[in-house]
Amino acid sequence: MSHLRIAEIFGPTIQGEGALIGEPTVFVRTGGCDYRCAWCDSLHAVDTAYRHTWAAMPTIAIWEEVQRLSKGNPLTVSLSGGNPAIQDFTQLIALGHAKGYRFACETQGSIAKPWFGDLDTLVLSPKPPSSKEVVNWAAFDACLMAAKGAGTIVMKIVIFDDADYAWARAAAEKYPDLPLYLQPGNLEVDPAVAVDPQILADKLLWLVEKTIQDSWFAPRILPQLHVLLWGNKRGV
Repeated sequence: MSHLRIAEIFGPTIQGEGALIGEPTVFVRTGGCDYRCAWCDSLHAVDTAYRHTWAAMPTIAIWEEVQRLSKGNPLTVSLSGGNPAIQDFTQLIALGHAKGYRFACETQGSIAKPWFGDLDTLVLSPKPPSSKEVVNWAAFDACLMAAKGAGTIVMKIVIFDDADYAWARAAAEKYPDLPLYLQPGNLEVDPAVAVDPQILADKLLWLVEKTIQDSWFAPRILPQLHVLLWGNKRGV
């Protein structure tokens, strides 16, 4: 069996954002990422300075931990990071599917993997200008091709400011057939610092009003529920 670099496995908890918001989920968070977003709230799974905290786990050990946490109840397993697309989850998905578990993955769309097509839900989350990263749309297209066969494919974009909003509208025009989810970003990335729920609520209202004023009704506007409830400790 293959080995995977794992930053943490936790849950069951409630998915805090995106297409599966509110769904009971066990998270398998990988270590390592090809991006370094300016507002990343998961540096412990991104920065190689934390590499000593990541575990090289056999796939079977990951599967056993998922079953232990879920008490054998089939639920959704979210593959997150970092960028989970760096690694090979083919075997874990097969083990889980055989027992009725569902698999979701969120990735920025920078690396395509064949196992995308085995997923129940693939969330492609290209990073807007505020991230200080530049999207490779050819790589994003390759991810869409690899995901043929997946149950559901959606696009999710985090919005921090007007520039991000304009960028999201252009991305939506580029991929009109992808269901789109928008959510306001949280600038407080230190998990030791309490998040002000009023600030997040205000940002959500700003985003809602902006889309309504522009008669842009394609996206679904969602909060970052996990940040509102638990701070940054259980972001996805």
